[in-house]
Amino acid sequence: MPLSSTSTIALVELGHALRQAGYRFVTITPATHRRVNRRPENAWASDVRGVFGWSRPFRAGVLPPEVEAAARRAGVLVPHDQDGQPGWRSLVRASSVGDCLYFHSAWPTSDEDAVFFGPDTYRYIAAMRRSLGRLGRPVQRAVDIGAGSGAGAIELALQFRTATVYGADINDAALNLVDVNAALNGAANVIPCRSDLLDGVDGHVDLVMSNPPYILDEDELAYRHGGGEHGAALSIDIVRCALERLHAGGSLLLYTGSAIVDGQDRFLDAIRPDLDGRCSGWQYEELDPDIFGGQLGCDGYENVERIAAVWLHAVKAA
Repeated sequence: MPLSSTSTIALVELGHALRQAGYRFVTITPATHRRVNRRPENAWASDVRGVFGWSRPFRAGVLPPEVEAAARRAGVLVPHDQDGQPGWRSLVRASSVGDCLYFHSAWPTSDEDAVFFGPDTYRYIAAMRRSLGRLGRPVQRAVDIGAGSGAGAIELALQFRTATVYGADINDAALNLVDVNAALNGAANVIPCRSDLLDGVDGHVDLVMSNPPYILDEDELAYRHGGGEHGAALSIDIVRCALERLHAGGSLLLYTGSAIVDGQDRFLDAIRPDLDGRCSGWQYEELDPDIFGGQLGCDGYENVERIAAVWLHAVKAA
């Protein structure tokens, strides 16, 4: 069953059941996830973290009865046969950020409509929080472009309870989980919104934030593929679109990846004229100098020496 058709109420109930069971899980990179799950002792889940964190198949009796009942009502458990042994597996994972819990797609995230959550999400939220004390104007309307699980939009909405925060995405499964996760975490001021960039949001806004796809993906999966310019095309479009739609003094908060070629940051080179020409101030920093190193062996990265995780905070000029 696709995640876009799961029941919001039933998934929220599952989230509450997981919390009552003391569930917490920090989601790591797909490569690390794969290595850990390949260990022989991890072929089957032995506890609730194995089911909803590590996405391992499980047999009867592993889940607490309240959690299993809630998961079945939500329709997220499907039959699974492994080496002739029958069991079940979950269609969703759940990740912890502080006291919040976020549902997203099960591992591996190979479907076109997969809703991704990982280390980038944690870096995105942490950088966003650090920037909130330096905004150029009060936040009444904000939008998270490519909201995915809704974690960024929800974390912002919990900081600005009177603001309307749009969780924008083109993926129905993502929009469903934005709705679920907002309800689960008490962020009633988050509105799921189908939108390609900002075409589904009317008028001007006070803040635009985004953690978009930023690599070249040979399968062009929506949650991974950032388009041309070594994967930076979508991030460049977001910068330009945001600067069109922000109020004067409004902020753009962008977490993305940038290909470094011969020591030059190609993404920054592309957006610098827009920032210098349309902003009263902007800050740009590398949060991590070397991420997705394995990507450098793929087509399109022949002259790239590293991919950096970068953070941009730009304030639109009057």
